Amino acid sequence: MNEDKCLIIKDLSFGYQKQEEILLDANLSLNNGEILGIIGASGIGKSSLLRLIAGLEKPFSGEIFYFNKHLNSKSVFVPPHKRGIGLVIQDKGLFPHLNVMDNVKFGISGTKKEKIDKAMHYLKLLKAEQFKFSMPNNLSGGEQQRVAIARALATEPKLVLLDEPFSSLDINLRSSLRTETKALFKKTKTSCVLVSHDLDDVTHFCDRVLRLENKKMVEFID
Repeated sequence: MNEDKCLIIKDLSFGYQKQEEILLDANLSLNNGEILGIIGASGIGKSSLLRLIAGLEKPFSGEIFYFNKHLNSKSVFVPPHKRGIGLVIQDKGLFPHLNVMDNVKFGISGTKKEKIDKAMHYLKLLKAEQFKFSMPNNLSGGEQQRVAIARALATEPKLVLLDEPFSSLDINLRSSLRTETKALFKKTKTSCVLVSHDLDDVTHFCDRVLRLENKKMVEFID
C-alpha cells in the first residue's frame, strides 16, 4: 500500500437499517498532511462517514486503512480509543462538568505536569488559554469550538475529523477560526477530513474536495 496515504477507504457500505444504505461501495483516500473536504446536503451521510472512520459505527462491508493498518474489515474492528484519531463533532462534545483545562487534558498521557503543559500549549495555539478555568457552558460558541479543536489536537493524532466545525459561528469569527485552524493543521502536519454542507467552508479550508452523492464519493467540480 502507499506510504504517503494517511487514510484509505475501500468499498464502504453502511446504513442504520440494512435495507436503507446511506453509503454504498464508497471509496476515498487521504494523503498524509492533506485537508480533505466532503460536501453534500444535510442528512446525506457525511457525519456517518466520520463516525465510521472514528470507530463509533461499524460498516456493513468494506475496509478502512489508517497508515496501512486495518481499522475495519470482515475480521478486524479496532475500537475508537485505540485508533488515535481526533474527532470534533458539531455540538463540540465538551464535558459540561469539567473546566476547559480538564477537558483538554482528557486523553493526554503522562505526568500531571506534562498533561498541563501540553494542554496549555494547544490552548495557546488556539488562543483559548484565558478560558482555562472556565466551564464550557460559560463560553460562546466560538470559544467552545476553539477548546474542542484544542482537545482534539492535544493527544497529537495524525488525523482529525471535523463535523461542521464552523456552522454555528458568525461570519467574521467563522472566517478567522477557519484560517487559524488551517494554518495550525499545516504547522503540525495534521491530516484532516472536514464534512460540511457549506461551500465556503470546504473551498477556503480544504486542499481538495469530494462530494457525497448517490451514496458514493465523487470529485467535486465547482
